[in-house]
Amino acid sequence: MDVLTVVLITGTIFVWGIVSARLERADLTAPIVFMAVGVLAAWLGLAQAPSAPQQLKPLAEVTLVWVLFSDAARVRLRDLRHDLGGYLRLLGISLPLTVLIGWALAAWLFPEFDSWLALLVAAALAPTDAALGVPVVTNRRVPARVRRLITVESGLNDGVITPVVMVALAGTATAEGLAAPGPLQAVLELAVGAGVGVVTGFGGGWLLNRARSRGWAAEEFAGIAVLALALLSYATALTVHGNGFVAAFCAGLAFGAAAGKRGPAELGFLEHVSGLASLLVWLAFGGVAIPLVLGRFEVSTVLYAVLSLTVVRMASVSLSLAGSGLRGRTVLFIGWFGPRGLASLVFALLALEELGPRVDEAVAVIAVTVVLSVIAHGASAAPLSARYARSVVAHGPEHGGAVPEVPVRGLPRRRGAGGSARD
Repeated sequence: MDVLTVVLITGTIFVWGIVSARLERADLTAPIVFMAVGVLAAWLGLAQAPSAPQQLKPLAEVTLVWVLFSDAARVRLRDLRHDLGGYLRLLGISLPLTVLIGWALAAWLFPEFDSWLALLVAAALAPTDAALGVPVVTNRRVPARVRRLITVESGLNDGVITPVVMVALAGTATAEGLAAPGPLQAVLELAVGAGVGVVTGFGGGWLLNRARSRGWAAEEFAGIAVLALALLSYATALTVHGNGFVAAFCAGLAFGAAAGKRGPAELGFLEHVSGLASLLVWLAFGGVAIPLVLGRFEVSTVLYAVLSLTVVRMASVSLSLAGSGLRGRTVLFIGWFGPRGLASLVFALLALEELGPRVDEAVAVIAVTVVLSVIAHGASAAPLSARYARSVVAHGPEHGGAVPEVPVRGLPRRRGAGGSARD
């Protein structure tokens, strides 16, 4: 990386920090802006695509570890009692349906894919990223229950789907004849990672809680300790041949349960650092992945991307929320705002690194879907959330009453446009 590249990256981050609120009001979200800057860097010859996947793997892995940990820790288990049925429907019914329908669609549109590779594509595109629809989750005129359903689903589904992605990766590697752990070995690694994560996260949260109560922990270093704890869970799992990503997710859940009342505040530093790392991943995606897939914009690839963002997602959500008491317009609103984002990108980069050119077409399908999602969801978030908010005013809020807010990763707790709404 030369000095000019550093200037471009740091300058973009600084300028974004100055004008981010104004650009977001113009429907330009951070992923759109940084992806565009990445494309510009590639056009200027500052990004070297052939060697990029290997160079990006450490950044992608660390970013995913921090995101999984912070997403899981932010949604504390005791808070899930609010609208528990809705969360179970979205995570226990809609998410598996999304994978199954996406798996069948990939097998149909891409007959050259074996069953494992088709599953990899479907699973990698199953998690959602609420940060891509900022106006939806920050507009307080949208009922808190709806915003919370979208936010909690986004915060947990990437961790829930990670085991499926890892097993699909292992199955694909075995099918391709690569020297890699098979699916059964991958399942064992997932179990080990989960155990390591629970022990590390709960132990770290309990120790930090006790240290605060005794006055041993300085406030300015508590956030740094949480940042290190996330990486510790990941590294420890790898040391004992477990899955580090599952360990990070389980560690976040356990930390949230053990850290006490100060736990959410101590996630602030981790969320800011992971937010910065996420911006770098989006920039790298624009500079590396988009040039690689420009030649693969085939009809089947674009068709899969469009159907994944619409029919696959919205049909799964509609089926899972049937009988929940939510109005049809609310179900459609939740179904549409399932952007594919950071987790899907990292899964694609991991597949490219571990399996090489064999999965180029599968990675292209994931990348095209994410690109379309960034543009479509980023551009539609503000107008559709405003339109939905007006319909709530006209027809009244959904049944269920007020529920506590859940902050979105990387976003400050701020008052949305138009003030607060009665939920």
